[in-house]
Amino acid sequence: MIRECVVSTLAPDGKPHLSPLGLIAAEAGEESGGWIVAPFHPSATLANLRALPEFVANYVDDVRIIAGLLTGRRDWPLCPSAHIRPPRLAAALAHAELRVVSVREDALRPRFLCRVVSEATHAPFRGFNRAQAAVIEAAILFSRRHLLPPATIAAQLAALRPLVEKTAGAAEFEAWGWLTEAMAG
Repeated sequence: MIRECVVSTLAPDGKPHLSPLGLIAAEAGEESGGWIVAPFHPSATLANLRALPEFVANYVDDVRIIAGLLTGRRDWPLCPSAHIRPPRLAAALAHAELRVVSVREDALRPRFLCRVVSEATHAPFRGFNRAQAAVIEAAILFSRRHLLPPATIAAQLAALRPLVEKTAGAAEFEAWGWLTEAMAG
């Protein structure tokens, strides 16, 4: 099971870094209730986790944050975390603070096994519309454009577009626009 979220880490110079990333539920034998984060090589998230092995998993319903981070819109308000150094997103409905307990090296995506130190809820979750799910899928396609054939991306975007057109609110239309404009450019 993978849970999509926005991960916040700290660079060695203390600068916060935000990145959309899927947390992988740890399997039996790894650490019950733990999570695995597997950033691609090379990435700022990977470098930051190596320097400071803790992060925040921010759970959001505003898909503009995810689309924005991928398309260069990086200025999202932050708040201090309760138990670790990296901050959390102010817009997070909930967040979990995690520490790395072990690392399994891999040339493409090292796997950091983590345990939850603290969790908090900040606002109610009122459910997703289908456009939000479509934007998240488009964001994943955008983040993997170096791995996937352009025809595959185009076909999947074409399948997602009607979901946005039928169910999006203003925020989802804006996020979709950011992603499709960045993919076209």
